[in-house]
Amino acid sequence: MRITSRAPVRIDFAGGWTDVNIFAHGAGGAVLNAAINHYVRGTLETVDTDAGDGIQPGASQHDLSVDYHCDLPSGSGLGTSSTLNVVWLSLVKSNIVTDAERAQIAELAYQLEAILGILGGKQDQYASAYGGFNFMTFTDSVDVERLKIPAEVVQTLEDRLVLCYTGRPRLSGNIHEHVWGAFRRGAAETVNALYTLRTCAYEMRQALPAGDIEEFGRLLNRNWAAQKLLDASVTNPQIEELFGLAEGSGAAAGKACGAGGGGCLLFLSEPGKREALAEVLHNRGARIIPFRFEFEGLTIQREAG
Repeated sequence: MRITSRAPVRIDFAGGWTDVNIFAHGAGGAVLNAAINHYVRGTLETVDTDAGDGIQPGASQHDLSVDYHCDLPSGSGLGTSSTLNVVWLSLVKSNIVTDAERAQIAELAYQLEAILGILGGKQDQYASAYGGFNFMTFTDSVDVERLKIPAEVVQTLEDRLVLCYTGRPRLSGNIHEHVWGAFRRGAAETVNALYTLRTCAYEMRQALPAGDIEEFGRLLNRNWAAQKLLDASVTNPQIEELFGLAEGSGAAAGKACGAGGGGCLLFLSEPGKREALAEVLHNRGARIIPFRFEFEGLTIQREAG
């Protein structure tokens, strides 16, 4: 028996950080994100073999092989680690059909990370399980609203967005410790920034389905400004340099993906300036990651062996 599983990573547009229970449990979090066509792929294969010594004659045993692959660098800020856990659990379950089953896998992936002591949120797991554009709210539970984005708006976003890898993986665990330490101390700047991030997600929930790309860009910038207020480690001289180059080369808006501090950056170019912007970033050493939006989410195939 051979089981293959594939799940996409995500770009977080607004509200990241508020999906972490430390904030969401009391205040309620909100995130707007979208899956893209870069994947974690996994394979589980079982092969019947002849029994060895000590096993009843005529019996058989199963050799189990599990393999994973991702086409993105680690520490990209696109949720690859959580997506890997979604894939691993789906290989064990090997039957995902309904949204309820997708939610179950996503929640189990989050719980696995919590058991391992990983401090993070829930958006990555749910984004990879569901695919598409989603507005998610977080309290004691997770509510996923699948957004219906007009095809022409999706095309416009794909024509104007530039995703690039800085070449430096982000260490989200360290950033999380700093941010949540400040939040627990009641640091006003950090607390206010988190509420601003949540507001950006709610406002983008209105702007994006309506096709208001300019408002979408304004909210990307507002989200990035709030991200940087969380902790000094969210940005660094290299990131600031790339933002400076982008702003002078046709970028209308931008933000760091995930926790920040490295990994991937996302820019919204002015109309017709995407290629020029990408070239400038590439020439400065950033790796451009072409992508399209992905709407299948987690998929599983079983093959008799």
